[in-house]
Amino acid sequence: MVPNQKFPGTSWIVPDIWHGVGLREFIQLALAGVSMLMTSKEIRRANDFNFTAIGEVACLFIGIFICMQVPIEILHAVGPKLPEYNLTSPRFFFWATGVLSSFLDNAPTYVVYFETARSLQWANPDELLTLTTGGQIAVPLLVAISLGAVFMGANSYIGNGPNFMVKSIAEQSGVKMPSFFGYMAYSVGILIPLFLIVMLVFL
Repeated sequence: MVPNQKFPGTSWIVPDIWHGVGLREFIQLALAGVSMLMTSKEIRRANDFNFTAIGEVACLFIGIFICMQVPIEILHAVGPKLPEYNLTSPRFFFWATGVLSSFLDNAPTYVVYFETARSLQWANPDELLTLTTGGQIAVPLLVAISLGAVFMGANSYIGNGPNFMVKSIAEQSGVKMPSFFGYMAYSVGILIPLFLIVMLVFL
């Protein structure tokens, strides 16, 4: 990990094939290259294969990752102050993580709230999980953060990369898709009630 000088509190993962960091990405790109070489052009042409969808997703998420630096730094700054406002319950972390994950990427959202929860004191020592990197985190908070980050990425087209990519592929195939807010009308009407049930049952 190399410290990020532009955005304090964050780090860039630098690909280093010799130490295994970034090896996964290199393997994926290599397999994609092998597939392009071995698959006949006729098959790709028959399937209308192109890189438009993944290109749109890449451009979108480059912008998201740039813009999300500000809210992440704000969370780093205000995280230790949450106990002052009694904002330390699993239900708070579930919705706070979920709202951010709905419009940003779930992985960095998870990391930010994970680090925030790790810095909080927890009354019941039996519910603390010891981390391999040192320190402890309350299991109820970890469960809440995990549920919020994963489930609520479906709340919008940009909450998760595949959401927008499937929309783009469907539109290329002539399938009419809802607008950004039209999709959210469905997600709010269907998913939010389900998330309320999840909160009541598991948190």
